[in-house]
Amino acid sequence: MEPGFAVSPQMTVDQIDSLARARGLTVLGAFHPTPDDQVPHDPGTLVMLGPHEPDFWSIFATSVEYADDGADPLDRWSRRIIGTMACDLGAKAFFPFGGPPFHPFITWAKRTGRAWASPVHLLVHDTAGLWVSYRGALALKDQLPLPPAHKQPCETCRDKPCLTACPVGALTKDGYDVPACKAYVSGPGHTCRETGCIVRAACPVSQTHGRKAEQAAFHMAAFL
Repeated sequence: MEPGFAVSPQMTVDQIDSLARARGLTVLGAFHPTPDDQVPHDPGTLVMLGPHEPDFWSIFATSVEYADDGADPLDRWSRRIIGTMACDLGAKAFFPFGGPPFHPFITWAKRTGRAWASPVHLLVHDTAGLWVSYRGALALKDQLPLPPAHKQPCETCRDKPCLTACPVGALTKDGYDVPACKAYVSGPGHTCRETGCIVRAACPVSQTHGRKAEQAAFHMAAFL
């Protein structure tokens, strides 16, 4: 047995997803790591977790972390929820925050076969679209059976509205102009700040994901 793992009955990815959804999260993909993936403890399976919409926000917004006015409430909530899941499953928990050094979550996300680089270079997910975000990952000792591969949604997206949605051209095929984005979002009365990034919302898959405006505003406030 690899160091860092406890003995626990093998679960399926679907069972882990059910446990996660009861806590406002969902499985956004999983893969069998190789040494090149730089996953500590050499696990058999890495399961990526992110918000389960639209339930996530109502669960997080009633948490002690959201209410206590402390710093980084979402990161602290993620550590508590995913850390508890890891203990229950005999797994190890990893997070995309808390560095440096940082774990290569973008690379891990692409390895699941459910997330890819979009035309504007942001990650796009098969069910979350450009709203995709990761709150943590669970490394399990066993190689769990993986679901079938998915197709990249951009391949069948004819109009690619993400390429032209940004009103100041901060997100295009040429990359991301962060200063231009912040300058625009910081201005008065802009939709991006109140309901989330217009580019992310323009993705047809994003429009089926059900992210609440309050959640998008929370992330925009943190971004600024």
